[in-house]
Amino acid sequence: MLSLFENSKEIQMNQFWQETKTYFKTTGFKKIFKRIGFFFLGVVVFFMLSSGLLALYFKNNKAEIITQINTKINENITGKIDIGDIRYKFLKGFPNMTLALSQVELKDSLWVVHKRTLLKAEQIEIRIDLWDLISNEINIDKIEIQKATLYLFKGKNGIVNTGIFKPKPKGKNSKSSTTSTINEIVLDQVHFISENQMGNKLFDFNVLALRSKVDFEDDNWHTKMYVKTLAKNMAFNTKRGSFIKEKIVEGFLVVDFSDQKNQISVATENLKIGIELFDINAHFSLDKNKSPFDIVIKTDILWKDASELLSANISSRINQFDLKKPINVGCTIVGDMNAEGDPEIVVTTNIKNNELTIPDGIITHCSFGATFTNQYKKGAGCNDTNSTITLTEFSGKYKTIPFAIPIGIISNFEKTTAAGSFKSDFPVSRLNEIVNKDLMHFSNGQAEVNLDFKFDIRDLKIQKPLFTGSVEVKNATVNYGPRNLTFVKTEIQLDFTEQALLIKKINFKDRRNTVFMEGKINNFLTLYYENPEKMLVNWDIYAPFLDVKQFVGVFTSSGKKASKTKNKKDDFSDELYSVIEKSQMVLNVKADKMVYSKLEATNAKATILLRNNKLIVKNGWVQSSGGIISFDGQLAPYGDNFLLESNAKINRVNISRFLTSLNNFGIESFEPKNIKGFLTSSASLKGTLLSGGQLKKNSLSGDAKFDVNQGTLIDFKPITNIGKFAFPFRNVNNIVFRDLSGNFKINGDLVAVNDLKVSSSVLNLDVNGIYSFNRGTNLAITIPLRNPKKDEGITDKNERAENRNKGIVLHLLAVDVDGKINIKWNKNHE
Repeated sequence: MLSLFENSKEIQMNQFWQETKTYFKTTGFKKIFKRIGFFFLGVVVFFMLSSGLLALYFKNNKAEIITQINTKINENITGKIDIGDIRYKFLKGFPNMTLALSQVELKDSLWVVHKRTLLKAEQIEIRIDLWDLISNEINIDKIEIQKATLYLFKGKNGIVNTGIFKPKPKGKNSKSSTTSTINEIVLDQVHFISENQMGNKLFDFNVLALRSKVDFEDDNWHTKMYVKTLAKNMAFNTKRGSFIKEKIVEGFLVVDFSDQKNQISVATENLKIGIELFDINAHFSLDKNKSPFDIVIKTDILWKDASELLSANISSRINQFDLKKPINVGCTIVGDMNAEGDPEIVVTTNIKNNELTIPDGIITHCSFGATFTNQYKKGAGCNDTNSTITLTEFSGKYKTIPFAIPIGIISNFEKTTAAGSFKSDFPVSRLNEIVNKDLMHFSNGQAEVNLDFKFDIRDLKIQKPLFTGSVEVKNATVNYGPRNLTFVKTEIQLDFTEQALLIKKINFKDRRNTVFMEGKINNFLTLYYENPEKMLVNWDIYAPFLDVKQFVGVFTSSGKKASKTKNKKDDFSDELYSVIEKSQMVLNVKADKMVYSKLEATNAKATILLRNNKLIVKNGWVQSSGGIISFDGQLAPYGDNFLLESNAKINRVNISRFLTSLNNFGIESFEPKNIKGFLTSSASLKGTLLSGGQLKKNSLSGDAKFDVNQGTLIDFKPITNIGKFAFPFRNVNNIVFRDLSGNFKINGDLVAVNDLKVSSSVLNLDVNGIYSFNRGTNLAITIPLRNPKKDEGITDKNERAENRNKGIVLHLLAVDVDGKINIKWNKNHE
């Protein structure tokens, strides 16, 4: 059925075309076609003939027409117009007459003062109503200006070049017999300049094309205008720069004039500025003394494209930022064309899930509302000082760290400040996206930040920062790479006040140590950003247990800086490392128990200053080996090692335990078990510590003195070897000392022994000379053979001293011979 229907339809179409072709060949159709042709030919001939008659009329009445045109213009102006020539445009604008005025110049009466020509055109075409012209009137219906410059000027002294039109006569109707209404305006290649030196405003446009047909209703008029122009300059304040500079503006504008309001209104949709589309509504007052205006602009645009349309003082700032996706922007500009200074500018936007680029990195998942105004305080002027950006409900992620700024205000674009609140809650491990892992590495734990902030901004750098609020970190693990130091189960609570950073608690463990810390840093943020070398961190540190070698090893390790790479996070890491290294720290340390190698101590206290990678210890105090040790000193970098300087006082420590804990200072000629008693000593020593806290062998130098009370020398080989022959009847295996004291000067492996005095139960002796931990021992030993027991009953010290050297006295030398200590007679004794 469908096939039959289609065949029937095709047959009907063929029949229709056959009938049509047949009709075209009929005599009736040929007559109709001939009449139509004669009609159009007659119309053409009529136009040609009429136009020729008009041309003839213009030729015969040119002088009169020129006089009428000059009269029309001069009736309305007070200046001077020069017209090079007037020609008739054949056929154009028929049935009206179109005249072409060439080399036209229009100047006001004050031209000799300001030297600005109001209008200079190569050609102006005007269309004149023919019937009015026959009635000896000139009414211009259309004007077309080609290759011209229109220059509107207002000087600093208020002088203008637009005062060219005569005011309307008082008491007369606005529509006089000489009033002309221009119904159509066309501009081609017209350079339009509006220079207002009094208000520092400059508008400079190359109008490539403008087409406007005007509808009049009484004294009001309306037009839909097409315009295409190049914006050379649109400066509301020439000191600030131009908007839409070097951009093509193209589109249709609906323009209305209200005589009652003396105001022009402009509205357009999808006006093309550059490659962007804008919706604009504007109002311009034409009052003589005040010319207020307002412009409302809406668009969807990329951040960088919007920046290209703004003046230099604004774009130079916002070019430091960028948004990946287009944003919806509304802008309101309110001002006065005759007033000096900037108009009021308000820009609003609401951004959702965008990507914001800032100088320090990228903020993803970014959402916020923003408002810019250059008149934050009404009445304080429209200027950079009174400019602000208000951010509301700002949220996003920096790297992987989420944060929110409920409210933030950036104020004063000359001396910029920022203020607001900052909140964040995130796993501590996310800091690894910001900080170089070679500097710090984080795992476990949770961080919560609640801060209010205020700071200055200079060249996009933070200055004079003020933060108030708190930062809390719970159960985190942190590795500080340059010192290879790992803190586990770390808890931190930071309170920022206007005066200082209060570190209320930091609890951490690292290998053997458990540490509890509280601290304070006055003027923390200002020093962090401006003078980190002046930052002083006061710490109160308590440790139930402290391994001093490990603690010192932290500061005497290589301290290798985290390697640099080219990504942004390492800029922050380098800055953080620099602050840590430059800052000064005062550590008030207390420890219940402390160890250094085998030395154990309790109730330890010390004040430690860290400055310029130098460790200074003051007022150190510990209980050890049954006595008390007090000390101070410092560690300073020296190549790959550290120089040690120390002053120590030892009060009644168990000498055997003390020597054992210090590996007997490397002395191999006797063991700690050979001596007992209580040591009191003072020393001023220098030495070298290796990386890790080990004392470099034979690096000590300095002075020391000691005194042993209740001392006993047990099985001391150098004495027992002599005693076998010299004192066969005395107990040299267990010598009890009444006096054992001396002064030493240490220089590496050599010890200068001065006035070593031994008063014992077996013998008395005095030792002077050099003792070496390696080779070179040379000791002069004076041994009175008088039995000390004979003097045990003498209590007078002077009498006992006189009796000390009575009788036979041996003068011996203990010298190093091939690495062994040999005893021989000292023939050259004093």
